[in-house]
Amino acid sequence: MFDHIDELERTYIELEDKVNDPDIIANQEKWRNLMKEYSSIGPVVLKYREFKAASERSAEALELLRENSDDEFKELLKEELEESRELVEKLKEELKILLLPKDPNDSKNVIMEIRGGAGGDEAAIFAGDLFRMYSRYAERRRWKTEIMSMNESDLGGFKEISFMISGQGAYSRLKYESGVHRVQRVPSTESGGRIHTSTATVAVLPEADKVDVNIDMNDVRIDVFRASGNGGQCVNTTDSAVRVTHIPSGIVVSCQDEKSQLKNKDKALKVLYARLYKLEQEKHDSSISEQRRSQVGTGDRSEKIRTYNFPQGRVTDHRAGLTLHKIDAIIDGDLDDIIDVLIANDQADKLKALGEK
Repeated sequence: MFDHIDELERTYIELEDKVNDPDIIANQEKWRNLMKEYSSIGPVVLKYREFKAASERSAEALELLRENSDDEFKELLKEELEESRELVEKLKEELKILLLPKDPNDSKNVIMEIRGGAGGDEAAIFAGDLFRMYSRYAERRRWKTEIMSMNESDLGGFKEISFMISGQGAYSRLKYESGVHRVQRVPSTESGGRIHTSTATVAVLPEADKVDVNIDMNDVRIDVFRASGNGGQCVNTTDSAVRVTHIPSGIVVSCQDEKSQLKNKDKALKVLYARLYKLEQEKHDSSISEQRRSQVGTGDRSEKIRTYNFPQGRVTDHRAGLTLHKIDAIIDGDLDDIIDVLIANDQADKLKALGEK
């Protein structure tokens, strides 16, 4: 492991000189590529330097302990040695995590799709609650949210909604949200006060660039139609809504949120690229070993991942075995406590898989 990090440190030093070279800075494309590599290995190298410094302090404390005969001073040295050894082990574990195989999509923006499941109108209302939860979470992390398409329910919420969240690390944190979310509460339409159980499905797709997915536009049919629903003065007056059909896969994406037909087309194509990219990923993941799949980190929409129980004020994530009694805060976008545990569990699984090789 350390031979590999030593090599990374040498590369880091070389890149440090290059990214500060005026001749390279003048070539913006080359500079950006070098800067991207420099930034990607920086956290490992900086953590390694912390590790080496702590190791040196530990060695110095041990040497002084061996040479010194003063009992009082030896006790102080023993405490320092113990603390420095604990720090060395802590930094070593952090280095292992930094060296884990990276999900290539972690730096991407995400397209999230929420659909009401079992429960009729209440499921649509819950889908709306989930959309607001993720929107508030995005605000907390200073990410941008943009609605791609939506199909509103008569009683509030959404039968389905697609939206993009843009920002540093968006996919790396939100990818754990894919799956079936379940809510238990008394609906506003329930006169008898009975608790109902409803579900909504969440899909998290990394935004795909055109270089990630090759689409032959001859395989794509684009239809335009008049928008419907609550959309302002332009609804039902212009053919601004767009339906994009990818004939080979059968994927259909509709977008009518914008007044501009061109903007709706662009949004629909973004969703199409993301869905096709995810489809290719799933095909790839199904053909590789379970061990490798744990390193890639995929989400399954068919799995019930979380329950939001309003009468008891609790949220339970079934994958992490985690229950938090702060449902109002979580629904308001306070998701970090859950996501941090899921990330830690994912890292532990990957470390275990590497150890079994």
